Amino acid sequence: MTSEESKAAASPLRPALYLIPSTMSDASVSDVIPERNLAVIRAIRHFVVENVRTVRRFLKRCDRSIDIDSLSFTVLDEHTAPTEVSAMLAPLRAGEPVGVISEAGCPAVADPGADLVGIAQAEGLEVVPLVGPSSILLSLMGSGFNGQTFAFRGYLPYESKARSLRLRDMERRIRQEGETQIFIETPYRNNRLIAELASSLPPSMRLCVASDITGPRQSIVTLPLSAWARRKYDFDKIPSIFLLYT
Repeated sequence: MTSEESKAAASPLRPALYLIPSTMSDASVSDVIPERNLAVIRAIRHFVVENVRTVRRFLKRCDRSIDIDSLSFTVLDEHTAPTEVSAMLAPLRAGEPVGVISEAGCPAVADPGADLVGIAQAEGLEVVPLVGPSSILLSLMGSGFNGQTFAFRGYLPYESKARSLRLRDMERRIRQEGETQIFIETPYRNNRLIAELASSLPPSMRLCVASDITGPRQSIVTLPLSAWARRKYDFDKIPSIFLLYT
């Protein structure tokens, strides 16, 4: 730790909503989380989280001396009623810092935490996003695709007609706007998704599969769909993100 970081760690943390990235794999915390974030984590007593069990485990990986039982955790996930979100900022309104931690990666990006950030911004409360791993950016960096214009589409629709329409729309955006398309799938359906893309989209279109990013099994492979159709692979049950480009 530098002298500047030591001073920051020793000084009281100013009241703000801190957006704290978490690990996305079994990689060592020191490999992907900056020391500045650890200093912030140690100074916060109120957390808004997507999954309490996951966050408790993450905090212990960050620093085993943290007294988890002395902390307060409020769950903000896809099932949280919108009317419940504002109350989660009560400690911040009272002058105490609040941390937001999602299931994996950066909070408030494709994540319910964005609703909390929106309320904080509307009230003029300070919001501090911290540096950390993002599967969207890391996969885009490693894909070789257009990083100037891109869109994260989340999960593809499950219903076949809506899914087909989404794929056609993504193909159009790639060809007409040069926009890299980024999306995810439930991990146990990863192999089926790759086969579906190879059979339904032009064979010359390129697919990047970025798997277990930052983890020991990390794999970032970009190939034409024609090559994916012939390739042997097994990405099922491994967290992966997919990118399409011409």
